[in-house]
Amino acid sequence: MFLSARAIAEMAGQEKVHFLNDAAVRTGKSLGDAAGLRNIGVHLISVRPGHYSTEHHVHLFEEECVYVLSGQGTAFVGQDQHAIGPGDFIACPLNGVAHSMLASGTEPLVCLVMGQRLNQDVTDYPNRKKRLYRNNGEWNLVEQADIQHIKR
Repeated sequence: MFLSARAIAEMAGQEKVHFLNDAAVRTGKSLGDAAGLRNIGVHLISVRPGHYSTEHHVHLFEEECVYVLSGQGTAFVGQDQHAIGPGDFIACPLNGVAHSMLASGTEPLVCLVMGQRLNQDVTDYPNRKKRLYRNNGEWNLVEQADIQHIKR
């Protein structure tokens, strides 16, 4: 499937506020959905200055990556902070470290975000001390303190 630059420009963006962080507001266009991709998410996102891209998180089973197209910001990767701008790339491998971005400057931070779309995933939100279990469309959010680890 081919999407022209014109078709992408004419696509309506959807604004999303992260369910755990009201300061994480972004507008996105799902290029992958529009092109019929089922196993890879490809999103063109725009984050206004002063907003986060998402709540700080780490996936235990899905990989994702970000390529910065325009704007300025800060990438939070684990305990590190990196100034980011056009041409920068952020890779988030399996069982990596928590990550998020904050848009700064005077124009939106625009990025191409790609990631796997598995039927099951586990996502930790360390700043909120929560864990999300996603299983075939069902989402279950729990307090990390309530998780019982069973030794075998």
